[in-house]
Amino acid sequence: MGEIEVASDAYWGAQTQRSLNNFKIGTELMPYEVIQALVYIKKACAVVNYNHEIINKKVYQGIMKGCSEILEYPEKWRKHFPLKVWQTGSGTQTNMNVNEVIANIAKEQGYDIHPNDHVNRSQSSNDVFPSAMHIATIVMIANNLIPELIEWEKELEKQVNQYQDIIKIGRTHLQDATPLTFGQEVSGWKSMIRRNREAITSTSHFVEKLAIGGTAVGTGINAPLHFGEEVAHYLSKELKQTFESDDNKFFALTSHQPLSLLHGALRSLASDILKIVNDIRFLASGPRCGLGELTLPSNEPGSSIMPGKVNPTQAEALSMVVMQVMGNDTTIQFAASQGQFQLNVYKPVIIMNILQSIELLSSGMRSFRLNTLQGLKVNERTMTEYIERSLMLVTALTPYIGYDKASHIAHDALENDITIFKACEKHLVDVPTETISSWLNPFNMI
Repeated sequence: MGEIEVASDAYWGAQTQRSLNNFKIGTELMPYEVIQALVYIKKACAVVNYNHEIINKKVYQGIMKGCSEILEYPEKWRKHFPLKVWQTGSGTQTNMNVNEVIANIAKEQGYDIHPNDHVNRSQSSNDVFPSAMHIATIVMIANNLIPELIEWEKELEKQVNQYQDIIKIGRTHLQDATPLTFGQEVSGWKSMIRRNREAITSTSHFVEKLAIGGTAVGTGINAPLHFGEEVAHYLSKELKQTFESDDNKFFALTSHQPLSLLHGALRSLASDILKIVNDIRFLASGPRCGLGELTLPSNEPGSSIMPGKVNPTQAEALSMVVMQVMGNDTTIQFAASQGQFQLNVYKPVIIMNILQSIELLSSGMRSFRLNTLQGLKVNERTMTEYIERSLMLVTALTPYIGYDKASHIAHDALENDITIFKACEKHLVDVPTETISSWLNPFNMI
């Protein structure tokens, strides 16, 4: 392809430079988590190649030194991985970027290392890049998202216990319904988070299977027998996560079903998060002309014109995170459907969107927990007033006086702007006041 100029202070080589020249598209760089995952794979492959006597000790040491340098000093080396997401759909150019940087670091330390013959030995971008996608995803899920979900569960459990005896009116169809405690309401939120965590953990197991060892099309050409199994075993020990070699490499190269399934679980989490934050901001609407059952922490001025206004800004920010995750899911599912023949060639856009979803959910949920969830205050007096004014307390009367008569009492209370208790006294003249009070006691309805 002829000569190409590379800056003298760059550690990449010709293939990276060609990509820089040919794909000047957008501003999105390949996520650095993918770069790190690729470096870990190169380390693991060097170990297995050396054990199989495919590379000599000198080559093995050079590759290990190059990998260790990148992993130990990420900020120093980040600038040497400049390629965009918008490149070849197999991620080949980023794979070669990593190969070239490792080789050039090793050369600088006196090792004669070739990016293809040595660093990429027994590999193809077609099995290395999807393996890096899976590794980066599993590491981010384990280190970022799962811990935050656990923190949410802890905070919500605390509120379940704290507010278990505070009775409020329930609402269905945005209309008054029968009572429950605020602790019971929060317990529903907590179960949403717990069950989404379980779903994410469950679908993550599919992502723990790696394509490495499949090489170009799944046959394992130019790789030793059991190469994938041995690399996965090394990566499991190195990263303290469970990885295994996928038992069908033809599947692993052309399908991204595991990542599609996992992101479906992330989308489900996003859906439930939106429900929770919407509940909170509507319950906190007011403070005097809305529902006003909750009070939000006063974190910052809410308006540039209205003094003293407090807005549900954290809820709005987290809601926008949800919108982005929903959009990412559409991109991922469509890209995952586009595997032609032996390879899916939409890998970079899939992994960019998955990692963004994990990061946004993790940091967005953390921000909301620290700045809103932990500082929520319950307005017990407001909740009590709504209970006393509610017409749906009449539901408790139906076992005693029947649906039709109870409905008549409710309509009379509404039309005459009186409480259900007053309406009962008016219509149930033969029933002792103590009995009516017992029937309408909210504590007996929860």
